[in-house]
Amino acid sequence: MPFKLLMAGMAAVLLAQPKRQAQADAPMIAANGNNLAFRAAPINPDWIIRGTPLARVGEHSTSGDEASSTAVWDCTAGEFRWYFGWDETVVIQDGEVNVTDADGNQRLLRAGDIAYFRAGTWSTWRIETYVRKVAFLRKPFPGPLASLYRLRNAMRGGGQKTL
Repeated sequence: MPFKLLMAGMAAVLLAQPKRQAQADAPMIAANGNNLAFRAAPINPDWIIRGTPLARVGEHSTSGDEASSTAVWDCTAGEFRWYFGWDETVVIQDGEVNVTDADGNQRLLRAGDIAYFRAGTWSTWRIETYVRKVAFLRKPFPGPLASLYRLRNAMRGGGQKTL
């Protein structure tokens, strides 16, 4: 019974959400990342460690349920902490960034590299000159629903990943 109530409540919330009509109806959205409309995306001043990094974002697409989106983000030189509120996979397109996670693990990401950042985590980004990335963002499921998916995957034999 609690599961049915949870699902009914989620369905009601999702149905009540307004959808971005143009994107919700489109079977495919395609654009050149260089031609997106970029806008300033200032980094929280409390997070900046060094320099005056200037960031911009060009929004590409958002899913109909608004649970995922794709954007191109770039930033000039500086060092700052970053909080990932959503799961985020990035593909570095240009430049490079030194990333240090909360455990102290460091990684230099360069053009062509792919990295995943879990929602709810912090990392430090150090950009010497410039970096540009494509970001794929996904809202994590609420705790109870995520637990149900993990349980389902365990029952299926470990949740084999396929594309």
